[in-house]
Amino acid sequence: MYKKSAQLFTEAKKYMPGGVNSPVRAFKSVNMEPLFIKRALGSKIYDADGSEYIDYVASWGPLILGHAHPEVVKAVTEAAKNGTSYGASTEIEIELAKLITEIYPSIDKVRMVNSGTEAAMSAVRIARGFTGRDKIIKFDGCYHGHSDSFLIKAGSGALTLGIPGNPGVTKGTASDTLIAGYNTLESVQEIIEANPGQIAAIIVEPVAGNAGVIPPAEDFLEGLRKLAADNGIILIFDEVITGFRVALGGAQELYGVKPDMTCLGKIIGGGLPVGAYGGRADIMDMVAPDGPVYQAGTLAGNPLAMAAGLAAVNILKEENPYPQLDKMASLLADGIRECSVKHGIPIQQNRVGSMMCRFFTDKPVTGLDSAMTSDTELFAEYFKAMLSEGIYMAPSQFEAGFVSTAHTAEDIEKTIEAHDNALKKIG
Repeated sequence: MYKKSAQLFTEAKKYMPGGVNSPVRAFKSVNMEPLFIKRALGSKIYDADGSEYIDYVASWGPLILGHAHPEVVKAVTEAAKNGTSYGASTEIEIELAKLITEIYPSIDKVRMVNSGTEAAMSAVRIARGFTGRDKIIKFDGCYHGHSDSFLIKAGSGALTLGIPGNPGVTKGTASDTLIAGYNTLESVQEIIEANPGQIAAIIVEPVAGNAGVIPPAEDFLEGLRKLAADNGIILIFDEVITGFRVALGGAQELYGVKPDMTCLGKIIGGGLPVGAYGGRADIMDMVAPDGPVYQAGTLAGNPLAMAAGLAAVNILKEENPYPQLDKMASLLADGIRECSVKHGIPIQQNRVGSMMCRFFTDKPVTGLDSAMTSDTELFAEYFKAMLSEGIYMAPSQFEAGFVSTAHTAEDIEKTIEAHDNALKKIG
């Protein structure tokens, strides 16, 4: 079934570490060799062997409009005709930046970068420069990219692969990153009290999307907002996943909490590499060339990524697909839940808008500790069973899945039926 993919993987391992360019793609946590993808369209993805799958990975979140959306493809094609990169300023950068600041009231100014990792890394550097402080607070299980400061109790691929520590990260860097419990305000308060006047920033995924999907507890984000304000700390929302995904204005719109800085990515590139960070004008004025904190990127604001992102965001703004996305995701989540009860297999189904995760545990998942009670071996068997049913999902218990505007009612019905069949196989 996966003959061509297996051949490609054997070849890839000769030239790339693990045969991949991002660790989770290796499928190690589900005990199989990875698929190699040939093409995709709408809600479907096709592997090198020609097999078709309903896709819930969506390139790990960016493709809220589905694969190869015609307006996005047209925008990229037209931009490419004029050249792929200039290393100079373009008008389209202004258009996308203006649109972001209009949609996100917390962002007065924004700087484009090339990835979510760059966005988070830069935001923390700016916060340190603005406050004159060194330490930051992050949360266990939250992933903000692979910058040294964030690879302490990180989620996403590090969690998936069971990487226990932070090899390559110096003790000095690690000592400046303080770990709090997600959804546990008391732990944040204790850290602040133990480090008076030393915390530059609190960085958080407002909806944790890299340890599965874990919504914020009631008053958690509001509590962070108050603690930050009371102690002169910059509150950074990492909305690389949630931005334009859970609502047009991201989680900060959904929950009504205004951060000092925001990290964006994924959807604002329409499927091309992109990231951005922005915030209050007085903070962003610290960024070179206006201020002393240096950050640069040769391909930042790349015209192809800007064109794709501008097309995607304009569609979201004009068409407001969020009620329909929520409806489709709700139907899928409800169907999965009902099948799981029928088969007597304990599954916790967490969902915020069109992002969701099913955890193979009988405990409600509210943080990293409860997420880690999941039966990862059972998930691996489930993943294989779903793949054989034509459903492509993240090859990790600890990653989010996504519904796009391209998913149809028929796709949802087929997925629920596949889920039912998969549980029969593994039950």
